[in-house]
Parts: sequence; structure tokens; C-alpha cells
Amino acid sequence: MTDVTQETFYDAVGGHDTFVRLVDAFYDGVADDPVLRPMYPEEDLGPAKERLTLFLEQYWGGPGTYSEQRGHPRLRMRHMPFKVNPDARDRWLAHMRTAVDSLGLAPIHESQLWDYLERAAFSMINTFED
Repeated sequence: MTDVTQETFYDAVGGHDTFVRLVDAFYDGVADDPVLRPMYPEEDLGPAKERLTLFLEQYWGGPGTYSEQRGHPRLRMRHMPFKVNPDARDRWLAHMRTAVDSLGLAPIHESQLWDYLERAAFSMINTFED
């Protein structure tokens, strides 16, 4: 009997280091964004970076640390306190696009990652007010 273990997306794209690079590049954009930055109440974006890194790693087949520390992701519920309108979504996607592009992933991996991020961003909209 052959042991057939499939490589996870997490492993295929380089594991922890890749997700840290993605999140760091994303938050470089958020840090100076007048719409998104106020959504992060902490003075330091470090805790937000850690949460997003852990979430993305778990989602893509890496360690389950996010759920161990924070429980079920409940993304929409966690974002409800913030006004996530189409402008916020578009800004989030613009910063994430820059971050994804900075990774130099293989086209198939870039496409899979971007598809998920785009769907996630659209699903977070909770108001159409400015």
C-alpha cells in the first residue's frame, strides 16, 4: 500500500515565510490608508498581522493555531463592528493585490489565492453607506 500524501497549498507556496511576507506587505499598505487604518484600534499593527497570518495559514492547510487560540474564525461576525462598505473592500483588495503580486507565486497558486481573497472581501461588506 502506498502512502499518498497530498501537498497542501500552504506547503506548495512556501509555508509560514510566504504567509508572513504576504501579511507584512498587505499591512504596509493598510498602515497609511485613511479608511482602513482606523479599523485597527491597536497602536501597533503587530497583533492584527499575527491574527491574519494565523488565519490564512490555517485556511490553506497549515497549523491550526488560529482556531486553538481564537476559536472558529466567524469572519463576518468579527468584522461587524466595522463599517465595511464597497470603498473599504476595494481598498483592502488593492493592498492585498500589491501583497500577492510581491510574492511571485506560480500562476496557479496566485490564481487560487486571489480567488479566495476576492470572494472573502466581497463577503465582508456589511453596509453600503459611506
